[in-house]
Amino acid sequence: MPTKLHRQLPLGSHGFTLIELMVVIAILGILAAMIVPKFVGFTDDARVSAAKQDIASIMQALKVYRIDNGAYPTTEQGLRALIAKPTVEPIPSNWRQGGYLERNTVPVDPWKREYKYLNPGLRGEIDVFSFGRDGQSGGEGYDADIGSWGL
Repeated sequence: MPTKLHRQLPLGSHGFTLIELMVVIAILGILAAMIVPKFVGFTDDARVSAAKQDIASIMQALKVYRIDNGAYPTTEQGLRALIAKPTVEPIPSNWRQGGYLERNTVPVDPWKREYKYLNPGLRGEIDVFSFGRDGQSGGEGYDADIGSWGL
């Protein structure tokens, strides 16, 4: 007769062995190794698309700024000139009250870094760009620069 500390399992009910648990964990690991990289690629694609959309919006705001004021902001004035009237020469004569961007902030790229702005640009009249995932000039794939010249 079993004691209170020892219970007998009914016939046919057994727990999992260590080997069975290890096999299941190995299968889950293999599946995760196959699936996770595909989702990571989608994340990087989405970030590149978001950066291109941000740059296109910034370029539109810069064009309206130029129409209103006769010139683009200088590199020194930067993209901040789209949300606050510059105090550095040349002071825009017809700066639009409320700024040129929908939000009252200059967007940052999907990697949480500021967009770069050059006037005159190296690849166009003006350049707005992000250094991509790696945050450094140049690169390939997701590390490549994303700029107004590629829109």
